Amino acid sequence: MACRISGLVLGCRDPEGMARFWCEVLDFAVLDREEGEIEIGPRDGAGGPQPTIVLSRNDGQNGELRLHIDVSATDRDHGAELERLLAAGAAPVDTGRTGEESRRVLADPEGNEFCLLETRIDPP
Repeated sequence: MACRISGLVLGCRDPEGMARFWCEVLDFAVLDREEGEIEIGPRDGAGGPQPTIVLSRNDGQNGELRLHIDVSATDRDHGAELERLLAAGAAPVDTGRTGEESRRVLADPEGNEFCLLETRIDPP
């Protein structure tokens, strides 16, 4: 058996605001809070097929890495999901792509880039 991703850490200036955003985008819930960190994940808790995300206070200085996340629609087509993400606060990122690629590059409210993949996946 191979390892699987069980959690992702995302450095951010405002963990509370980012938790609200990513909970809306992924239909997650807050699972835990510690000083400067908020863990979000599937509503049924950690340990399932989806990883949790730890939003950790980080001012973005000193060259600290910030995570890139890919998301896929589960219950609607790519265009409808793109509209939903933009309404939730995502912003398009101009990467100089042609628009023919199988993903759209977006940014969350703090400018962290993520991709909306064209391929739809079954809900968990």
